[in-house]
Amino acid sequence: MPRLKLTVEYDGTNYVGWQVQPNGVSIQARLMDAVEKLLGERVPVEAAGRTDAGVHATGQVVCFTTGRVLPLKAYWMGLNSLLPEDIAVVRAEEVPADFDPRRWSRGKRYRYRVSNAPSRSPLLRATHWEVFAPLDVDALRRGAAHLVGRHDFSSFRASDCQAAHAVREVRRVDIQGESRGVLSFTVEGTAFLKHMVRNLVGSLVEVGKGRRSPDWVAEVLAARDRKRAGPTAPAHGLVLEEVFYGEGPPPRSPGGTADGGDEE
Repeated sequence: MPRLKLTVEYDGTNYVGWQVQPNGVSIQARLMDAVEKLLGERVPVEAAGRTDAGVHATGQVVCFTTGRVLPLKAYWMGLNSLLPEDIAVVRAEEVPADFDPRRWSRGKRYRYRVSNAPSRSPLLRATHWEVFAPLDVDALRRGAAHLVGRHDFSSFRASDCQAAHAVREVRRVDIQGESRGVLSFTVEGTAFLKHMVRNLVGSLVEVGKGRRSPDWVAEVLAARDRKRAGPTAPAHGLVLEEVFYGEGPPPRSPGGTADGGDEE
């Protein structure tokens, strides 16, 4: 039975998030409906990670197994003809029968976008966090440097995060752009806690505004206390850009475990 891996892009504005929920329409539900129409059967559709309400993706990875054999082109073009305009399959490939999009992941890259213009932008309001106070980009970068490496990120996890532990490895945090323009925060790591990227960005913005020093980020990290960190940045600025894979599942160690808490 073929197992299919799809790379999916979506605008999360109108959805309650990736996962099927009773309180609204999810991206998973829309995709499962399209797969059912294409295959003539209802099959489970798994994802590399759950994205929260309003979060977007250009590189979400989803998988399913089916008894029906179709050309790969059918999964790309066929599903896109059945999906709403704000969800699209950008790539389809066949993978081994035991491929698990979450447990085989070797890391993810997120991008968080901020509009730092002095006034609001109707064209960016659904995709960027609008921060009107000028941000010191050099201070942002110095603060972000403290986050790279393997740490206990308890200070940056959501209060209802279900992960077994908070140790994660952040490979890089890059900040591009200029004050009074558009800024992007690129965060890459082995795995992420619930709201981790949004909490990192919310804290860094406090530094950029001059309310906190860059070294305060290190103090918050060491405290392992969510109350010490900054606010959670809005969901609509976040994009899951890419999920990384190798040959087979990676070895697991603290900071690399893709457990149920890997969620943004």
